[in-house]
Amino acid sequence: MASIKCPKCAAPVAFDAGTKFIKCSYCDSQIYIDRSGAGFYYGVPFVIDETNAMGLFRRWAAGPKKAKDLDKRAQVASVQKQYFPVYMLRRDVNGKEQVFFEPAGSTTLPGLHALKVPAGDLKIFDASFDTGGAELIKPDIEMVSYVDSLPGKPKEQALVFFPIWRLSYVFEQKRYDVVVDASAGEVFSAVFPTRSSAAYILVAVFGFLAFAFEGLLALDSMALALVLMMLTVIGVFAASFTVARRL
Repeated sequence: MASIKCPKCAAPVAFDAGTKFIKCSYCDSQIYIDRSGAGFYYGVPFVIDETNAMGLFRRWAAGPKKAKDLDKRAQVASVQKQYFPVYMLRRDVNGKEQVFFEPAGSTTLPGLHALKVPAGDLKIFDASFDTGGAELIKPDIEMVSYVDSLPGKPKEQALVFFPIWRLSYVFEQKRYDVVVDASAGEVFSAVFPTRSSAAYILVAVFGFLAFAFEGLLALDSMALALVLMMLTVIGVFAASFTVARRL
């Protein structure tokens, strides 16, 4: 719960996230919560725990673009539970509401410019908000640096503490960072070990040259060319299968 002073009697009036009109319990005044220029503070609870975050990382590391066996060979060096600050800027653009999210803290971590805050999960960030022992990253970027460049008129400007798991892992003596969105379960990584494409290119070149030769051979002996083409198809398939399994 957050609170403001009644503009008529100065009594404290508590309200929940999403409230626009409240009634003062002391003087019965109707109060409108104007958020267009205020800095409201929200927090998003952790939905993904550490065990599930590790599982999401391993499944991400097993993807087809990742280095062979990255999910098994990656050595997790550190796991940090953090709340990262994000500005939520709700604007009226030509009569339509648009919401912009911008990082409120300086960072080189991947994905923190692409976080999507679920509106239904917003909780007032006050003394009663349970951080679950997560490290609170302090904002060091002023909101005004974004406000002046956004289209439309402001409707709400808020600071949202967003839950993330920050993982560092080592693969072939190199260190990499991954961010797991602890609300939606998305995994973000700017740089990661990739699967080499050299072997695939070599197989493709071999297949192209073989078919080109067999095409010329067909001018003299169609039967022999067809037999060789069938053998080439089998060879290319077998080579591709071997590369996919071993590299």
